Amino acid sequence: MARNRKGAIAASMAAVALLVAACSGSGGSTDDPTDPTAAPGDGTSETSDAPAEQTITWWHNATGEPLVSFWAQVGQEFADANPGVTVDVQSFQNEELQRTLIPNALLSGDAPDLFQQWGAGELAAQVAAGHVKDISADVADEIAALGAVANPWQLDGKTYGLPYTFGISGFWYNTELFAQAGITSTPKTLDELYAAIDKLKTAGITPIAVGAGDGWPAAHYWYHFALKSCSPEVLQQAQAELVFDDPCFVKAGELLGEFIASEPFNEGYLATSAQQGAGSSAGLVATGKAAMELMGHWNPGVMGGILTEEAGEDVSPPEWLGWFNFPGIDGAAGDPNAVLGGGDGFSVHADAPPATVDLLKYILSDDVQARFAEAASSIPTAPGAADAVTDPNLQLVLEGLQNATYVQLWLDTAYGPTVGGAMNDAIVNFFGGSGTPQDIVDAIKASVETL
Repeated sequence: MARNRKGAIAASMAAVALLVAACSGSGGSTDDPTDPTAAPGDGTSETSDAPAEQTITWWHNATGEPLVSFWAQVGQEFADANPGVTVDVQSFQNEELQRTLIPNALLSGDAPDLFQQWGAGELAAQVAAGHVKDISADVADEIAALGAVANPWQLDGKTYGLPYTFGISGFWYNTELFAQAGITSTPKTLDELYAAIDKLKTAGITPIAVGAGDGWPAAHYWYHFALKSCSPEVLQQAQAELVFDDPCFVKAGELLGEFIASEPFNEGYLATSAQQGAGSSAGLVATGKAAMELMGHWNPGVMGGILTEEAGEDVSPPEWLGWFNFPGIDGAAGDPNAVLGGGDGFSVHADAPPATVDLLKYILSDDVQARFAEAASSIPTAPGAADAVTDPNLQLVLEGLQNATYVQLWLDTAYGPTVGGAMNDAIVNFFGGSGTPQDIVDAIKASVETL
C-alpha cells in the first residue's frame, strides 16, 4: 500500500490549486439523467442495455437535514429517469459507517452498491481486497473535469471512486463571544491561542468544545500538532514510507499533553459526541455554550442542521461564525501556513448493478453539485458548480485554501485503516489520561510492522 501514498499527498497539494481556481471557473460535466436529449456518455447512456430491474443500495454519511432529504431526492430523481431502477438510499452516522458498517459489509459479501469513500490508504486496502470497481473508463469525462482533486481516489492510474466535496479543517469560532472576551484578532501562533483561551475563561466562556467521545475529533488535535511540528518533507515521507522516526512526532504528543493540561475544553468532553444534537461539540458552539471547535469544512452545515432540529424549522448556520487555521508554533519545523484536509466521495462495489456508475456520474453532475453546495453548506468538486459557493462560511474555507502553502491529507486516511486505527486509538487513550507521547508513536510503528 505504501507505494500509493506519494501520489495521495501530491494530489492533496494539487487539489488546493484546483479548488481555488474553481471559484472563478466554469465548465465540467453537465450530465443530467432527466434530459431527454442526453448524448452518449450522459447519465442514462449505459442503462439502456442494462437489466430491466436493478436495485442500487447507496450508503452515505449524512444524518441531519437538509442533506438527508437532499440525497434521498437525488436517488429518486435518478430512479425516475431510469425505468426499472430503484435506489435505496440509506444514511448512517459517520464514525459508525467508516469504522464498522462499511468494513463489515465488505467482508460479509452483502455490501452496498454505492458507498461513502474517503480515499487514500483506506481505499487502497479495499481495492487490494477486491471490493471496489475500477470505473476509470466509465468516468473519463468526470475525471477530466475534476482534475487533480480526483487523485486520492485513484491507485496505480486507475479510478476507484469520485469525490463530491473537498475542504480543510480549522477552528470555527463565535465572533460575538470572542468580542465579549476582548479578543480582537484570531490567533496566529500557539502562544496567542493560549492567550485567547485565558481571556475566554476570564469572561466565563468555555473556550473549546471537542467531541472526544467519537474518537477522531480528539485525534485531530495530535494531527494538527504534528502538522505544525514536523516539516512538510517529514510528513511526506511518513505518508509515503510509513516512517515515524523524526522526534517531531513525539513532540506533537508533548504539545498535546500541555494543551489538555491547560483545560480548554467543555465539561465532560471525553464522553461528548461531535455532531449529534445540541449536546454535541458542534451543538455547543452552535448554541453559544462554547466559543470554538476544531473541525472540518462541513461544520457550518452540521450546526445549521442541529439548530434546525432544535427549532423545528429550517435554520441557517449562525451568522456569527468565523474561521481560522490551527496556529503555527514558534521555533518548530512545521509550516505555520500548512492545513489539514480531505474530501468525501463514493465508490462502486465490484459487484454493483451497471446503473450504479451512472448514479455516481449523476451525483457529480453540475446541477446536483450546485444544489449540494447550497443544501450542505459545503464545497463541491465539480468546477461547473463553483458559482454555487456563495455561503460566507465556505468562502472562509476557500480563503484558507488560498493562504495554505502545504496541505496534508487527514492522517488516518493517509496512513490506511490499520495504521490509522492504531494511531487514533493511542491518541484517544492519551487524551483520556493513559499513555505517553512516546506510546503514541510506538503504537503507530507497531501497527506498521503488521502490514
